[in-house]
Amino acid sequence: QVQLVESGGGWVQAGGSLRLSCAASGSTFGITAMGWYRQAPGKQRELVATITSRRTTNYADSVKGRFTISRDNAKNTVLLQMDSLKPEDTAVYYCNVVSAVLNVERVYWGQGTQVTVSS
Repeated sequence: QVQLVESGGGWVQAGGSLRLSCAASGSTFGITAMGWYRQAPGKQRELVATITSRRTTNYADSVKGRFTISRDNAKNTVLLQMDSLKPEDTAVYYCNVVSAVLNVERVYWGQGTQVTVSS
């Protein structure tokens, strides 16, 4: 099992910045990909950004050039630096971790952290 603890959400005005952090603990040796998803009210959860163990990144088109994902494998953490925030970035942001052990892949989710961007 992997436990995820998120931090860093909050309220910011449009154009501002926030940094989200997610720390993984427990059976972390099998972690491969890490990432962030978000869910706005009345909408489906959507991918924001992912990063592999080799630090290959993938971003949603809506955040490219504004958000940066990074990870510290030694600390089992994943960060999301969010700059030039827009009101449409308002959502609950969820940390996501994929663990592969003995060819069994499991997906873990954090509890979510609220990000609110005011215009």
